[in-house]
Amino acid sequence: MQSIFHLAFHVRDLDAARRFYGQVLGCAEGRSTGTWVDFDFFGHQISLHLGEPFATTRTGRVGDAMVPMPHFGIVLALPDWQALAKRLKAAEIEFVLEPQVRFEGQPGEQWTMFFCDPFGNPIEAKGFRSLAALYDK
Repeated sequence: MQSIFHLAFHVRDLDAARRFYGQVLGCAEGRSTGTWVDFDFFGHQISLHLGEPFATTRTGRVGDAMVPMPHFGIVLALPDWQALAKRLKAAEIEFVLEPQVRFEGQPGEQWTMFFCDPFGNPIEAKGFRSLAALYDK
């Protein structure tokens, strides 16, 4: 079964959201009103509504680092992940967890990075040489 994931969450400013998700991340904008805007988030739908973003705490352990929980993200083929990392660095986005490889040479080898949107919503991007390795043990 093929499906598209949908996630709706709060942002404080739709224009700032358009700049970050549209210009920095390169997501195509969909429908909108004066209180929300949709984006194609790498093939999935996110709906950004005006409001107070959800609270997060750095309680998720990724290696030796503590990352924000809850968070959402995307899994990309490694070349796309590398292009995104380059794009974020060029935009001088501050990373919660700098782009890095985890489980190198092991099943499930992956590249990861954590960053936040302008409202503090945490995002993780993972990269794999093969998306089929996503659930490797």
